[in-house]
Amino acid sequence: MSVVVVGSINTDITSYSEVLPRIGETVMGNSYAMELGGKGANQAAAVARLGAKVEFVGRIGADAFGELALGRLAEFGVSTRYSAKDPESATGIAVIGVDAQGQNAITIVPGANLRLGEKELLEALASFERTKVLMLQLEIPVATCVAAARAARERGVIVVLDPAPAPLAPLPDELYSLIDVITPNETEAEVLLGLRPRTLEEARRAAHELVARGVRAAIVTVGERGAYVASSLAGDTEGPVAPFVVRAVSTVAAGDCFNAGLAVALSEGKNLMEAARFASACGALCVTKPGSAASAPKREDVEELLAGT
Repeated sequence: MSVVVVGSINTDITSYSEVLPRIGETVMGNSYAMELGGKGANQAAAVARLGAKVEFVGRIGADAFGELALGRLAEFGVSTRYSAKDPESATGIAVIGVDAQGQNAITIVPGANLRLGEKELLEALASFERTKVLMLQLEIPVATCVAAARAARERGVIVVLDPAPAPLAPLPDELYSLIDVITPNETEAEVLLGLRPRTLEEARRAAHELVARGVRAAIVTVGERGAYVASSLAGDTEGPVAPFVVRAVSTVAAGDCFNAGLAVALSEGKNLMEAARFASACGALCVTKPGSAASAPKREDVEELLAGT
């Protein structure tokens, strides 16, 4: 198994309209879709789309939304044998609005995701023994992230944390010390550090501050301006990652595809800068299509984009 994802799984209900509604306003939409979502599930699907073997560890409710979500993961080729069905909670859902410029507003009702914990982790530990990268996000309990990261570190597995959604409380020091690569965007970096990076220089400072908190490496993304990579490990190169110029249709799953590309590249032995470049290409291709998991690019498309630069 190349990658294990411990994370959230939702059913996404996405509406498309010319503009997003303001507070108290109703707008007419053009279309809607109901599909697989949740940052963990999206990242697992994106990893599979890139051709890597992936195990997803999550928790659904005993309802139709949960069966729909697991069915979609199976269609992507993701193993869900360590995912549990919770008879006491509903499957998580996300209600997403997307405007004509591809910008989005999202409301998440986490449901069973907030009950993902020790039971699922204990059952999934066997898969950690043959895993190269563990992917985590913050739509599940932070304590579960810490436990999963600790188990992965004990087994020599690379730990990647996407700190999204931005945490309401400071992350525990232990979690920082267990992370190999953390990948905040502008908003998440601001919540973590009190500094919103709007330029590559500010992204550089943010990445170095995260490294100072104990992570081995940080990749801070700043949208169409690219990203900055910093590392505490001797021999790792650091510096900016140039963006790919594309026409954005929807940015809903851009971060998920970026992280999936990073995990796949690291599992294949690419160095940090190479992995960040590969991840950037995945994120760029993702925004050219609507949807969440469905927007994840195929491996050949990523390689074609990289070859053309």
